[in-house]
Amino acid sequence: MENLLTISIAVTSAAVFTQAVILIVLYLGVQKSRARMEALLTEVKTRVVPTAELAHSMLTELRPKIEIAVTNVSDTTTMVRSQMERLDATVSDVIDRARLQIIRGDELLTRTIDRVEETTDMVHKTVVSPVRQLSGLLQGVTAGLEFLLGSRRRRRNGIGVPQDEMFI
Repeated sequence: MENLLTISIAVTSAAVFTQAVILIVLYLGVQKSRARMEALLTEVKTRVVPTAELAHSMLTELRPKIEIAVTNVSDTTTMVRSQMERLDATVSDVIDRARLQIIRGDELLTRTIDRVEETTDMVHKTVVSPVRQLSGLLQGVTAGLEFLLGSRRRRRNGIGVPQDEMFI
């Protein structure tokens, strides 16, 4: 058993020594990383911090100008919107008025055409029909007189009535 105890102590000693070596290696690795991180932090401080301070100062200087520009854009947008509303109202009014004028013009044209048709019918009934009847009557009287006068002349001359004159 003494051998076992010696082997156990030797194995435990080796394990503790190995752990100590690993911890020392880890400590040295962390120290190197810490040194690199400190160098990197110093570089960041020397490069980024002045840039951030410059950006902050620029934003501080530009902030009033940006606020004025935003206010101007907002005011312009409001003004343009109100002008567009006025323009829309004006265009709608013009369209409505034009539509009413077109309707009135159509009604006027329709009434005029109706009156022209009525006048044409009235002229036809009161002037053209009686003139046609009178013309027909005069043509009949003229044909009758020509026939009567023409037959007397032919008898005097001794010429009979031609066949063509019998049919009128």
